[in-house]
Amino acid sequence: MKERIVIAEKVASSAESLGDVGPQSEASASATGAAAVLETVNARIGRYRWTICALLFFAATINYVDRQVIGILKPTLKSELGWDEIAYSNIVFWFQAAYALGFILMGRLMDRFGTRKGFSFAVLFWSLAAMAHALASSVMGFGAARFALGLGESGNFPASIKTVAEWFPKKERALATGIFNAGTNVGAIVTPLSVPWIAGHLGWRMAFIITGALGFIWLIAWIALYRKPHEHPRVKKPELDHINSDPAEAEMKIPWARLIPHRQTWAFAVAKFMTDPIWWFYLFWIPGFLHDQYKVPADSITSFGLPLVVIYLAADVGSVGGGWLSSMLIKRGWTINAARKTAMLICAICVVPIVFVSQTSNIWVAVALIGLAASAHQGWSANVFTMTSDLFPRRAVGSVVGIGGMAGAVGGMLIAKVVGYVLQWTGSYLPIFIIAGSAYLTALLLVHLLVPRFTPAGVDQGGTT
Repeated sequence: MKERIVIAEKVASSAESLGDVGPQSEASASATGAAAVLETVNARIGRYRWTICALLFFAATINYVDRQVIGILKPTLKSELGWDEIAYSNIVFWFQAAYALGFILMGRLMDRFGTRKGFSFAVLFWSLAAMAHALASSVMGFGAARFALGLGESGNFPASIKTVAEWFPKKERALATGIFNAGTNVGAIVTPLSVPWIAGHLGWRMAFIITGALGFIWLIAWIALYRKPHEHPRVKKPELDHINSDPAEAEMKIPWARLIPHRQTWAFAVAKFMTDPIWWFYLFWIPGFLHDQYKVPADSITSFGLPLVVIYLAADVGSVGGGWLSSMLIKRGWTINAARKTAMLICAICVVPIVFVSQTSNIWVAVALIGLAASAHQGWSANVFTMTSDLFPRRAVGSVVGIGGMAGAVGGMLIAKVVGYVLQWTGSYLPIFIIAGSAYLTALLLVHLLVPRFTPAGVDQGGTT
């Protein structure tokens, strides 16, 4: 049986290299062959772990629908409620503040209570908070609703990364992370295609209610389908052996105090602090940028929604592509250190051209540059998240992701105020795009200085490696 599993794993590696590149495959024969190989692999090993990955994908989709609604409705809300850029930045700030606080609390929650209970609580909480926006009519009311939303939504990534660490061996984690992280971009695509129509026909309050209710549908599926691999009746021994193919780890809990001193923890936190704010800027301000810079009507799905769809479709490709790239390099014999950092370097370079966005008069040139940067960010993010399972034991992943997520949210708090005041005082997006274009290369340099080699953190020994 063990020999058959090893053979199947080798076949799976070949299948991924052929099949995961999607429409870019060179010939239909290759795609057909890959599909046949994957069926063989699924029959021999099992594939239920990819069902779990699909649940994570849809959770990320709903998470981003709920958080992006306010960005899509920004022009409408500014007009109806009389907001200026500073007032809007204050609302975003409170979401980020709660996200910073909630991320570290939720990471600990996932490690303590497990992903089934912890994720259920997070989705229930953020869905109710998303619907509560419909009751708000002032900056303070929206700030309170955003604060509650930030607390709940902060549970998504600690839960998802911990689930990937529980359900996938290391060689598949970057790909699985890239796949579920692609759900964020699907959410960012669905929102501009649906919210303008809902707001135009039913009012902006119903946009918050309808999108917020999606979480309850997901929650039913999660409770019905999720268990830990060794407890799940649909996971057979070959797949369980595949999931547990990495060296065994001790089950003892790791206190936070033992994580903070490690350079690996700080490398992840620095990467999140410096680059997460750029994604927040895209999410909350790019719709307004297109509306202000190119006079795109906010209530039109075709003229307002289509550019955003193009941007986040590109981001989707980057999310899967970034994870696939480092996984492919590892399968070709590269070290984890070289593979991850090479993929991150390519992504960081691809962000740089965004500095020219505010200088172009053609909306589709701007969309292309923003789409390239968004794609690169998601490829970067897939590898940054996977760093945690490369450098830490599974039982510490939720807490480490929580620490890094808090750092990223603190960066998001800062960028919210910076963008608000820069736009209010100067009316120019150029300084913000310069920051965006340089953040990733700077972050990668700091990551490399902190962790020259991807050596696992010695958390069990209490050292500072």
